[in-house]
Amino acid sequence: MGFSNKVVWITGASSGIGKALAIELSKRNATLILSSRKTATLELVKQACANPSKVKILALDLEAATTLHQKVAAAITLFGGVDILVNNGGISQRAFAKDTELSVDKRILDVNYIGTVALTKALLPHFIAKKRGHFVTTTSIVGKIGTPLRSSYAASKHALHGFFDSLRAEVYEDQISVTLVCPGFVTTNVSKNALTGDGSPQQTMDKATQNGIAPAHFARLMAKAIQQKKEEIYIAGFKEKLAVFVKRMFPKLLSKMIRKLSVT
Repeated sequence: MGFSNKVVWITGASSGIGKALAIELSKRNATLILSSRKTATLELVKQACANPSKVKILALDLEAATTLHQKVAAAITLFGGVDILVNNGGISQRAFAKDTELSVDKRILDVNYIGTVALTKALLPHFIAKKRGHFVTTTSIVGKIGTPLRSSYAASKHALHGFFDSLRAEVYEDQISVTLVCPGFVTTNVSKNALTGDGSPQQTMDKATQNGIAPAHFARLMAKAIQQKKEEIYIAGFKEKLAVFVKRMFPKLLSKMIRKLSVT
């Protein structure tokens, strides 16, 4: 099944993976709801889509978890329902654990985990009532392995795997699918916007991110995984995929490899 006549709601749609996925799904005739905090930027993404008339904008802030029930109600009214929720909004980190203020740890967890879970739970009754639906969540390779400078980010992404793996089992009888998409390095502004120890953005792009997968190519692979209702997929380079395998089979070896990673 394709995306025609499907209403796809994408968070974090103003840039990076979310923007690229919106453009890709629009080419595939999807009806889109685009969300982030940046309404003006979302308007630009809408105009870049193949079918702007089939795109609506709904501003939201994942950190404001108590407002998300109202956002779900608003989203449902836009096109009469939602078929796929792509939980893509989030924020990264670039700081040693010892240098990271607790308020920064909390903010990362509030945005990446609590906000995503709150939005998912608010939409869940809609999917259960329809006896169909699809939750797609962008996690990270770091949701499978922890690396330096990303302790809280890794924790938030690991938590998403635990929640959505459990949810998948719980909603199987309701014909609801769950897909976890684990990116490696993708050429987006994620490292520029990543929080440092005091909560300020890093403002520079990591070399690995700069050399990562192009967002448009990533979006094509992600769209295919969504269409096929994959349970979990790694869209990453060879080294990142190898690290996941080594973690599973030879965890001590991976620990040695991780310790040797450059942190500059």
